[in-house]
Amino acid sequence: MSAVLEIEDLRKTYKSRRRGDRHALDGFDMLVEAGQVHGFLGPNGSGKTTTLRTLLGLIRPDGGRMAVLGQEVPAGLSTVTGQVGAIVESPQFFPHFTARDTLSLLAGAGEVPATRVDEVLELVGLRDRAGERVKTYSLGMKQRLAVASALLKNPKLLILDEPANGLDPGGIREMRTLMRDLAESGMTVVLSSHILGEIQLICDSVTIISLGRRVAFGPVDQVLAAHSHGAVRVRLDTAEDLAAAAEVLGRNGVPVARHPDHLMLSGVEKPASVSLLLAEHHLYVSELAPVSVDLESVFLELTNTAPVPGQHRQVDESVQIGGAEKSGRAGGGWGA
Repeated sequence: MSAVLEIEDLRKTYKSRRRGDRHALDGFDMLVEAGQVHGFLGPNGSGKTTTLRTLLGLIRPDGGRMAVLGQEVPAGLSTVTGQVGAIVESPQFFPHFTARDTLSLLAGAGEVPATRVDEVLELVGLRDRAGERVKTYSLGMKQRLAVASALLKNPKLLILDEPANGLDPGGIREMRTLMRDLAESGMTVVLSSHILGEIQLICDSVTIISLGRRVAFGPVDQVLAAHSHGAVRVRLDTAEDLAAAAEVLGRNGVPVARHPDHLMLSGVEKPASVSLLLAEHHLYVSELAPVSVDLESVFLELTNTAPVPGQHRQVDESVQIGGAEKSGRAGGGWGA
């Protein structure tokens, strides 16, 4: 499978007399294969938007290599511009234009056939509201219009930043179906979103960025498997036996966390061995359930952004890459 998007060692530093140097991108790498829906994830301030804006030629990088559809960018950006559709940050439209006026204007500027306007309006569910002024649209409807504008050129690569922003649950499901249909038609979709449950459902692969560096990459199932830690939930016939069971397991090298009505084990490769071990000590299991990890928990672990009771995490407070120290304010990490 050929690569549609390649980023190697991408660097971008912002200089400020007051705050000093801020490394928005600090040797970032990314690879997206053709025909995939690829999730691009990171906390606020991690460098996601800086990456997308740099890729589209809106920001000049300080170093590194980028290629889109086989063309080196920014040098070859003009060659591939007509094959890339993108929404980055909040889209802006003329409030007194209708949706059809807006798309017709964009189609004319991009030399796109006028028939394509009605096609994309149908795709995003705005056909029946296309004659209304954009200023009357809800946030979700404006987001649908933004996706329609990105689809006008029928691009080979579609880059969407928070496409589900403002959509109701039905709209989110429709957007999910649209993304999958586009990928099945041969389009490659790069999707940046904080709705991690949707990313897990829709994406073939993901890249996670923190403090301007890649901290995870690969097919979704492989990323999840790599951080599952072999967690197992154990319940016994009698809750009074939990203490004895925890002692037995601990003596045998199994990490145990005790809860009022169950035990949580980690690092268990063969859950059945737990049941056998406890049975040898006349402790009988009523439930033995591997605990599946989700993308949200993996994300919070890798970026060190899980909420801590009584604390208010600031933007940029993420894991310090390349060291054991976890930052309160990690030196040099800043982005958009």
